[in-house]
Amino acid sequence: MSVLMIPQDDKKFPTLGPQVCEFIESYLVHGPGDLRGMPVELDQEKRGLIYRMYEVYPKEHPHAGRRRFKRCAISLRKGSAKTELAALIAAVELHPDGPVRCDGFDAQGNPVGLGVTDAYIPLVAYTEEQSDELAYGALRTILMYSQVAEDFDIGLTRILRIGGDGKAVSLATAPDARDGERTTFQVFDETHRLNLPRLKSAHRTMLANVPKRYLADAWTLEITTAPAPGEGSVAEDTMEYARQVAGGVIKDSRLFFFHREASSTHDLTTAEGIRAAVIEASGPVAEWSDIDNIVEQWRDPTADKSYLERVWLNRLVRSSERAFDMERWDELADPGYMPPDGAWMTLGFDGGRWHDATALVGTEIQTGFQCLLGLWEKPEMEDIQNWEVPAEDVKGVVGEAFERWQIWRMYCDPPYWESIVAEWAGQYGETRVVEWWTNRQKQMAYAIKSFNTAITSGELLHDGNPHFGRHIGNAVRRVLKMRDEEGRPLWTIYKERPDSPLKIDAAMAGILSWEARGDALKAGVGVKHTSVYESRGLVVA
Repeated sequence: MSVLMIPQDDKKFPTLGPQVCEFIESYLVHGPGDLRGMPVELDQEKRGLIYRMYEVYPKEHPHAGRRRFKRCAISLRKGSAKTELAALIAAVELHPDGPVRCDGFDAQGNPVGLGVTDAYIPLVAYTEEQSDELAYGALRTILMYSQVAEDFDIGLTRILRIGGDGKAVSLATAPDARDGERTTFQVFDETHRLNLPRLKSAHRTMLANVPKRYLADAWTLEITTAPAPGEGSVAEDTMEYARQVAGGVIKDSRLFFFHREASSTHDLTTAEGIRAAVIEASGPVAEWSDIDNIVEQWRDPTADKSYLERVWLNRLVRSSERAFDMERWDELADPGYMPPDGAWMTLGFDGGRWHDATALVGTEIQTGFQCLLGLWEKPEMEDIQNWEVPAEDVKGVVGEAFERWQIWRMYCDPPYWESIVAEWAGQYGETRVVEWWTNRQKQMAYAIKSFNTAITSGELLHDGNPHFGRHIGNAVRRVLKMRDEEGRPLWTIYKERPDSPLKIDAAMAGILSWEARGDALKAGVGVKHTSVYESRGLVVA
């Protein structure tokens, strides 16, 4: 079994884990599912995780009795009941008699547990609907069917202690300023889905709230399945943080991190190899999992094997539905470079006007270096209704680009911007500002093919702007019913769904800018002699 656990020290710490586990098994029941309302019997892995997460400093330590870990993160394969685990812990944290904080030590040096005063527990998911269905939904069911149900006033979006001195709430965004200061324990569920700017900002804000309740010894629990690399999710960021802790780059961390996946020794081209990999990734939950049905999913010729590998083997693999290789994209970043004034450039412009995003990307013709010059996105705020891209700001950024560099061509996708594109053509020249309709499937597919080839080969370099990368990573591949000259299928890109908040406008602008650069090279403009890397003595692997 391939396990990453941080810290990996063998030093024994006192723990409230046995008392927490006893409370769970004595008073609580299973949440939604086949065992709904049945008494809980923790498997050895979940028991061990609870023991670790509730370690405290020993009585001779300067921080005696305080929690050892302020941030815990658990990464397990799909169907491992990890959301229920988070809900069970939340139930103990919420109960006034939950033995979750140290109230001194007994004669043997073991911590004595007591409940939290005025507990405040936000349970966060990636959408409003999911916040009520994931950890909070599990917590609500657990408490409704448990022996301690009468100790709570249980509502659809909040659970109160009968005495009024404790509350758990369902959230899809950060709590308000007052509630945020009261957090004693918080859960982030399915953090591999938390990749929108507002969700990541909420995560940072809520982590910063933890130290505010010093006496409550507040802490955070993150639950996830392996993230897809390059999507920039909270889960991916947490795993990178854990790796830096493991490598000694970050010292004195208060992080506990556990990730289990199938090792790389299994042959996934055979049913036997797949079965062994699933069993290994499952750990104790293999005993009650439908392993046969999981393995059967690999037999479907239309199945996304990368997706199955990520969710059932808990491996970090890029979904085959994602259009571009984000690990490769990250390798091509050079944030210290910017095309010099007067350089030959091409521009790509794409976007909507209302409730959407608009982007402008520039490409240096000689080097193939791309930079995000402008990105306008609708703020993720509920009180902004009739938001519109600020056209005057867009005009200003376009004007600055034409003043700073020699712009050979600007390819614009015109819908919603027809009059302004015409205005630019009149101002900068009809041969320099050109309408380039992205709804032409064949032309768009070839432009994407060129862009993707440039990423794979390393011909394209970029500024490393995280918002640019986010839009590139959001792009989903759609295979077309047409092939190129070599008989390979062509494909285009789109959002995962029409109303998705995961925008791709900067990716489209980058493709248009790259297409214009290719046409410039064909015309002999700004002929490429050296790449940015070559001219600066760097090497692309």
